[in-house]
Amino acid sequence: MEIDGLLLTILGTAAGVLILTGWVEQIYKGYKTKSLKDVSKFLMIFITAGAILWLIYGIIVSDVFIIGTNIAAIILMMIVLTMKKRYDNLSKINQT
Repeated sequence: MEIDGLLLTILGTAAGVLILTGWVEQIYKGYKTKSLKDVSKFLMIFITAGAILWLIYGIIVSDVFIIGTNIAAIILMMIVLTMKKRYDNLSKINQT
């Protein structure tokens, strides 16, 4: 399957925009609240979508660095989500 350069540029740009949008929103929330309980669902959605697009891009252009980086990013996001769930549950237990 032949993919033209414009489509690859659009794919890469969309991935970057999604990742940056998610981080800007999370940095803002984190700065205001100073708390992990406020990790935004939108942050995880934007970063996950961006990482998946970057992973697809890396596979299409056969770039091992892009592939590896985004696999690691997905793993780290899963760790953050696990921590968030654990901390949110602990917070609920401590409130009762």
